[in-house]
Amino acid sequence: MPNSPILAIDQGTTGTTALVVALDGTTLGRATVEFPQYFPHPGWVEHKASEIWTSVEKAVTQALAAAKVDGKSKGALSAIGITNQRETTLLWDRKSGDPIHNAIVWQCRRTADICTKLKAEGHEPRVREKTGLVIDAYFSGTKIAWILDHVEGARARAEKGEIAFGTIDSFLVHRLSGGKKHVTDATNASRTLLMNLARVEWDPELLGTFRVPEAVLPSIVGNAEIISETSGVGFLADGIPVAGMAGDQQAALFGQACFERGDAKCTYGTGAFALTNIGDRPILSEHGLVTTCAWKLGKDVTYALEGSAFVAGAAVQWLRDGLGLISKAEDIEALARSVESSDGVTFVPALAGLGAPHWDPNARGLISGITRGTTKAHIARAALEGIAFEVYDLLDAMQKDARRPIARLRVDGGAARNDLLMQFQSDLGGVTVERPTEVESTGRGAAMLAAVGAGLLAPEQTAPMVKKDRTFEPAMEKAERDAHLARWQRAVDRALG
Repeated sequence: MPNSPILAIDQGTTGTTALVVALDGTTLGRATVEFPQYFPHPGWVEHKASEIWTSVEKAVTQALAAAKVDGKSKGALSAIGITNQRETTLLWDRKSGDPIHNAIVWQCRRTADICTKLKAEGHEPRVREKTGLVIDAYFSGTKIAWILDHVEGARARAEKGEIAFGTIDSFLVHRLSGGKKHVTDATNASRTLLMNLARVEWDPELLGTFRVPEAVLPSIVGNAEIISETSGVGFLADGIPVAGMAGDQQAALFGQACFERGDAKCTYGTGAFALTNIGDRPILSEHGLVTTCAWKLGKDVTYALEGSAFVAGAAVQWLRDGLGLISKAEDIEALARSVESSDGVTFVPALAGLGAPHWDPNARGLISGITRGTTKAHIARAALEGIAFEVYDLLDAMQKDARRPIARLRVDGGAARNDLLMQFQSDLGGVTVERPTEVESTGRGAAMLAAVGAGLLAPEQTAPMVKKDRTFEPAMEKAERDAHLARWQRAVDRALG
């Protein structure tokens, strides 16, 4: 039914959020279900596919109940949109659908040595030219090869077409379609190190470089089209079109209505991810960023520059779970506000290496400037400032690459609710920071793409679904700002060793 709401599934790193969204942008129901992460060795991160799927079922069921929508009734939902943690890699048996190994999460650093070897062999310039990416363990290509090399018989079976690879979007569509579809969308494909960015196609030369058999790859589809239909899911009626799909950061870019060249957003989640729309031509970064597909609507492709900080909200989680400084993540703002400044304490959140613009997997977290007078409040404030400093570095690189200033930054993600962090971000960057009423722009973006893909709205008609909450304006004097940035740079230099 055209006026029925849209179900958005936002499958993230630590949990799955389901949103039931009306076409005017109103959230009718919402639920989040967490699932475990596994750390079999230092620097390794895994998920169990079965636990991801269970979290999807529970989140969807709870969100539909909250919205008073019977998802098992035909016509109760007009479409489904999917957004997902991106580079996380899963391989499964095509016949049974059973994974052959745990999913290797985007944060996992197990293939860092492989990446170092590929760089030493001189592959990076060509890879960068074709993909817009750097060779890093962050991306999917080396994760696929690792699984094929470490699961007995997997590479031979993959060559025969018995094994399927997918990022989590692929896995969810496979499950939702009753095993009928093996696809990925253009944004997720652009994060694998295997897709030619200009052509939006798998590239044979890249497949050879990363030793990935073509037979394991899904078909690449657009971000707003009928991708599949539900079949035999159990908790949803058959025949609901999956009409929108994008990686989480691209979905957030769309969900913040960053439709024009120069529009920028930053998502503050487990990591921090800043993207700026660069239009219909991919520009290769000269300042440590990557170029990515923002979305593909029909034949039209839009590109973005992206900078990723691997640890943002995860630093707050570490203060909670690792150090016990706070009992819940929301407590950090009050604790940080209990002091007027960090008193010279600087926190570099390199708990999983440093991403853009440094790309150093061996960098490690650092807290400097501690004195006898340092309290947990100073460390809490330094942690929030560290997140803002990381994002400043990303925005600075973006402005240099795009050769134009970023005057306005749209923000989302859980940590964007933190007023202290948002004001410091505005002060550091000298930018206006705009926060929407609902900071779950990834799920909203998936709903907006599904509305377009199902033919319910034109792309430009989705903009009113985004509603502004608060604007933060820069208020810091230049001398103070420069002193903060100099302190940050000294700490980063130490973290890089």
